Amino acid sequence: MSAPERRLARGVVTRYAIGSIGTGGFATLPGLVLVFYLTDTLGVTALAAGLVVTAAKVWDVVIDPWIGERSDRALAASGTRRTWMRVGAIALPLAFAATFAVPAGLPPVTAGAWVLVAFLATATAFSLFQVPYIALPAELTDDYDARTRLLTWRVVVLSLAILLFGAGGPLLRRAGGGDEALGYLVMAVVAGVVIGAGMLVATTTAPRGAPLGPRAARRLRDGYAEGIAALRRSRPFRDLLAAFVLQGLATGLMLAGANYVAVRVLSSEDALTFLFLALIGPAVLCAPLWGRLARRIGKERGFAFASVLFAVAAATLAGMLWAPGPWVYAPVALAGAAYAGMQSLPMAMLPDVISHDAREHGDGRAGSFGGVWTAGETAGMALGATLLTIVLALTGYVESVGSAVVDQPPAAIAGIVVAFSLLPAGLVLLSLVPLARYPLRRGDVDADVALEAAR
Repeated sequence: MSAPERRLARGVVTRYAIGSIGTGGFATLPGLVLVFYLTDTLGVTALAAGLVVTAAKVWDVVIDPWIGERSDRALAASGTRRTWMRVGAIALPLAFAATFAVPAGLPPVTAGAWVLVAFLATATAFSLFQVPYIALPAELTDDYDARTRLLTWRVVVLSLAILLFGAGGPLLRRAGGGDEALGYLVMAVVAGVVIGAGMLVATTTAPRGAPLGPRAARRLRDGYAEGIAALRRSRPFRDLLAAFVLQGLATGLMLAGANYVAVRVLSSEDALTFLFLALIGPAVLCAPLWGRLARRIGKERGFAFASVLFAVAAATLAGMLWAPGPWVYAPVALAGAAYAGMQSLPMAMLPDVISHDAREHGDGRAGSFGGVWTAGETAGMALGATLLTIVLALTGYVESVGSAVVDQPPAAIAGIVVAFSLLPAGLVLLSLVPLARYPLRRGDVDADVALEAAR
């Protein structure tokens, strides 16, 4: 199915962006609270908590390419990707609530197993929505700047969702009063409903077209083969994905560490809300500015500039080792401004990559690209949380049960700071290596459109 050659209607842009309430919520809240919930409420050791989160995300990496290929088949057979998106949007709230509904009194091992199974179900539901959602921009428009506009407003809503869930989630968690478990459950139920509602709105943007006819029956492994083939033949996809995964690792590390920074370094649970306010305010304001910059200098250059700015801001936070205090909100705000570009520009570059591949190798593979992309993004974010648990374990972090308060060794505090600053900065700088090799420019995309129009 080729992309329509028309200006995107405002309603399409709005409804597609609302989907990021769901994607932003799911990307933020589990990454923010799940490890902390396991270590500081259920008494699960740091390494075991990391294994729980990583196992669920590895499952995502396994199923996403298959879901992508199945989404392409559904598009060919029915003319739309909506069905699987709706299933995911409806199932996610139920599974997410179950993740934080661990019965009281379970031993840590059993409690960890409960969270693992429920979170696997949640991750599966999210992938059913997210993989086709990522594929849609390439099918909604073939215009270079229109894609930037579409993804810019998606990131504005994404940033607001990060603020809503990042700052509001911990506030909802307090609804249980002194009962930590009840607070987490209230948070999960409310957040799950909001996430699912945002996803359902976005499903309405999936185009409806004439079915192309069912594809021949394929084996399970063929879905993965399609994704691997996309990686092999598309150098722009490899370069862009490598940069995005490394940055996902960095942001996943910082997201998982934010709760620990607030409670253990800044000694205030309220600091978590202020951290998110400092991060998201500039992100919302700057997202449209990154779109304007991309129109002038190109998406790839804007992406590189945003990445360098983020790395500098993150490295500055290492000063918490010697002087933790309110000054940290300034570099966090700078990181927020850069984060808007790091999200909107690569997402706007992805449909260019998909369309370029379609004109060289044929249409109908956007789902496969979306599946591999989602798998890579998920892996990066998950391994960020895993890397944090490794740092915590190596530096002697002490887990606790319920609301019990324990003293942490100085090495653990230092580990939290380094994991929130220097490690993410280094990963983002490393992402500039594959980004420098990314070959597509505006002229290449415009030439692809002209060639398609001439056929």
